[in-house]
Amino acid sequence: MIAGGCSSAPVIPAPSEVPLSKDTLDLLAKKGMQPSAPVFVRIFKDESELEVWKQRDDGRFYHFKTYPICNWSGELGPKLTQGDRQAPEGFYNITPVLMNPNSKYYLSFNLGYPNAYDKALGRTGDSVMVHGKCRSAGCYAMTDALVEEIYGLTREALKAGQPSFQVQAFPFRMTDARMAEMKKHKWYPFWRTLKEGYDYFERYKLPPQIAICERRYVVNVTSQSRPEADGVCPPFQRPQVADFVPLPAPTEPTVASGNKMKGIVSADVEPSVADINKAKGAANPPATGVTTGTAQAAPDSSSLAKAQ
Repeated sequence: MIAGGCSSAPVIPAPSEVPLSKDTLDLLAKKGMQPSAPVFVRIFKDESELEVWKQRDDGRFYHFKTYPICNWSGELGPKLTQGDRQAPEGFYNITPVLMNPNSKYYLSFNLGYPNAYDKALGRTGDSVMVHGKCRSAGCYAMTDALVEEIYGLTREALKAGQPSFQVQAFPFRMTDARMAEMKKHKWYPFWRTLKEGYDYFERYKLPPQIAICERRYVVNVTSQSRPEADGVCPPFQRPQVADFVPLPAPTEPTVASGNKMKGIVSADVEPSVADINKAKGAANPPATGVTTGTAQAAPDSSSLAKAQ
């Protein structure tokens, strides 16, 4: 007779199938979002932040959470060649086949670099990911805990029928003031095109349709024929979109707890406890001019997240 004592042992799901946590589900509900609703992602290199947005009942996208990027390699500017250790910038569409449940960095999704735009310019490279851990060779490293939640949010949207989700990877938050500061940078002309996508989403809270032709991005256009990345642009139409009228939502954005290690530790290695403490100190310097005799530190992202 075979003993059945182990038959009641809990089944531990694979990392890629870990259900969304109760806290995540509660936050989705608080913000009027369904776990299965379409998702949209923005990345900001200089700020080391990744944002997840979810669609609500009005069809527009609302901020769900901002996640600190633990580390990324390279500098501001797009990826050009295999081995240059640059994290890409541009507009990327993530289909189910680009989701990687068996990543050596816990979980990941492939950005799809080089896309048609990159290929038209002769750019090379592959396997550029958003993944776990905190080291990077041209990818965006999020830590295991954060990438598990991000992966789960995108997984649920794709399982529910969203054919792909757009990732907009920017060098920085592309405000008019910041663009003016960067006007002499060599990548400024390229960034002006990226800003068109940034501005469109900021205004309408919809990911813009992106065409690629004449080796450039064209934002918010449709055509009857499929453009060729290195061919002449066909006649385009610009869809008319109603102004964004927001539904009621929490007024404060939600920020995940975590560390930003860019510039503090090499992207080649996992940070030590000392590195992490250094990052926390840099994020929360003692205040000056305090008259009580006790130094006061600014609240970190974990306290902000708990408050929300």
